[in-house]
Amino acid sequence: MNSALIIIFAVLLLAIYSGIRAQKGKEMTMEQWTVGGRGFGSIFIFLLVAGEIYTTFTFLGGSGWAYSKGAPSYYVLSYIALAYVISYWLLPPIWRYAKQHRLVSQSDFFVSKYNSPILGILVAAVGVIAIIPYLILQFKGLGIIVSEASYGSISPAAAVWIGVIGVTIYVMISGIHGSAWTAAIKDILIFFVVVFMGLYLPFHYYGGIKPMFEAVEVANPGFLTFPDEGLSVSWYISTVLVTVFGFYMWPHTFGSVFSAKNENVFRKNTVMLPLYTIMLLFVFFVGFTAILQVPGLKGADGDLSLLRLSLKTFDPWIVGVIGAAGLLTALVPGSMLLMTAATLLAKNVYKVMAPTASEARVAKVAKLLVPVLSLISLYFTLSGGDTLVTLLLMGYSLVTQLFPALLFSLHRQPWVNKYGAFAGITAGVLTVAYVTISKVTIASMFPNWPAVIKDLNIGVIALLVNIIIMFGVTFVTRTLLTTDRHPANTEGTPTI
Repeated sequence: MNSALIIIFAVLLLAIYSGIRAQKGKEMTMEQWTVGGRGFGSIFIFLLVAGEIYTTFTFLGGSGWAYSKGAPSYYVLSYIALAYVISYWLLPPIWRYAKQHRLVSQSDFFVSKYNSPILGILVAAVGVIAIIPYLILQFKGLGIIVSEASYGSISPAAAVWIGVIGVTIYVMISGIHGSAWTAAIKDILIFFVVVFMGLYLPFHYYGGIKPMFEAVEVANPGFLTFPDEGLSVSWYISTVLVTVFGFYMWPHTFGSVFSAKNENVFRKNTVMLPLYTIMLLFVFFVGFTAILQVPGLKGADGDLSLLRLSLKTFDPWIVGVIGAAGLLTALVPGSMLLMTAATLLAKNVYKVMAPTASEARVAKVAKLLVPVLSLISLYFTLSGGDTLVTLLLMGYSLVTQLFPALLFSLHRQPWVNKYGAFAGITAGVLTVAYVTISKVTIASMFPNWPAVIKDLNIGVIALLVNIIIMFGVTFVTRTLLTTDRHPANTEGTPTI
């Protein structure tokens, strides 16, 4: 067993131990398991939000896109920073409402705001369907990282199995407490690893960051600017728009908001989190460095650029530290995703179908669903082949469809009714599903249109469909219901 593998396994065991120990002295009720008893301060909320965002995508996908696509990879910097800024106004009212009504999941919020358990089931279904590709992304990244960093001693499949078993155990035992403590270990390690690599590698191979960019431009003219078609500026702007709207619509990110002890936690973090995004620049520097040093990686293999360059450059023990940091970028968000998906299914699907079930029963069902979801994601991980960025963007297109219904519900009286919210979300999700399955784009539908329109992210079209249907159905149903013989039933007797 080489030194890299020893370090990776030591960090894995430390993460599992910390995750399990986090529940010590706490009664794991549903509220404790999912939102930490609403007692997390600024530091833990910071770690959870950062832990959910700085994932295997950050570690491998960011450098992979810099390696394969060039300038279009910059969209990641923009959307994360903008989303953090928006959170200053968006998150406090969500937190206040959730605390007042003792909500523990994203679906709970929609159920309470629109007085519609069926809408809660739809939101839960959308969340779980979006979480699966995100989980696959984490497990894929985990397999790549451990296999590459161990110099092939462990196969990607075996690495995924080991990681999944570990994260499943501590999620079932400790819930969000385990994720928070593991996030603390991860963020410290990932910060030093990424900054070190992002500075050392360009200077080692090119003598600096500017000479690195100059060498890349000479070898691939135009690679560092947006192309006129395809991943153009209009693609960039529309993709940033979609991902900003979808950022806090991920059920695990939305749910972590409920765990804060007060609303000022979010305002404090709004100052620091955009600065933390600068760390992504160092990931891009690694990807750009790798273009000329490990050439020839095509398609999904572009995600290997960071690790292949590390293997070429560093001693095994340093590779082990890099691999351990990458391992944690899969475990922390993976644990949050598993816990959130299980909570949604137990609280907002099972509980609706079995209304007499006690909170203890619902909590038990949620914990039992964790290994089930792990195995489902594991199956697709071992049989799929999409790049990490593709998986992430597909999930974003789905969860973004929840944003209009959330935004229009923040007023004391929602601007749309439950029928409109249900119809809009359904229409948006069906549009995304059609586009994903058929692989259709605006360019393929309208080949003669200008590139500025053809290159728009198809998620924008789904959002427009969503909003139009939402307001249209709201207008029609309100009109019909106000002409009913029982005008007091503004929301109608039949419930969605």
